[in-house]
Amino acid sequence: MRILLIDDHDLFREGLKYLLPVLDDKVQYFEAGSLEAALDFADDDAPIDLVLLDYYMPGVNGLEALEKCRQRFEAATLVVLSGEEDARIIRSLVEHGAAGFIPKSSSREELIAALKLVLAGGTYLPRIALGPLPATSAPAAGQAGSDGDMPMRLSRRQFEVLMKAVQGKSNKVIAKELDISDHTVKAHLSVAFRTLGVQNRTEAVYAAAKLGIQPGHLAQYSEAQLS
Repeated sequence: MRILLIDDHDLFREGLKYLLPVLDDKVQYFEAGSLEAALDFADDDAPIDLVLLDYYMPGVNGLEALEKCRQRFEAATLVVLSGEEDARIIRSLVEHGAAGFIPKSSSREELIAALKLVLAGGTYLPRIALGPLPATSAPAAGQAGSDGDMPMRLSRRQFEVLMKAVQGKSNKVIAKELDISDHTVKAHLSVAFRTLGVQNRTEAVYAAAKLGIQPGHLAQYSEAQLS
């Protein structure tokens, strides 16, 4: 697991470095003090798996930085770390491809738990971001998960595509990882969104988090259900 932290605060980068071995003693940790340094990072030998990005970087808008990181590290999971706790900003970041948001005010235990969840393929959202969804989508999402068996309403492939989408991966990357076409990815997402009762990726992330839907549910499927 190769992790790149992009943050202009030396102390924060140094502190996080000592926490990562708790996750896995084989984690490789890299750091960049600016977005420019991160974009110039040489990862020819092996790609970065997880990018931890500070929302407030000097000279660049947070959403712009996120988009540039998505383009540069297209196969990586992107998580935003920030002192900002505005739910509107968190929603916007998820809409633009972040697989999670960890407030810098989190305790050591919360931070480690959040990183473990993300490294396991899940999506981490702070409590403040799990408020009511927009009125147009909240009732449908609640109905979709009322009986607790939502994952099994999807085929194995549909569920795989949904999990990769809520991790912030683009249709292009999902298609490449699962060896399917972009058209098939869109079709699977359409079914998954209808099943969740949502209209887009952003709402899907919140609905999945509320319903406790995680990649581990994939184990419930038999190979015969792969379609």
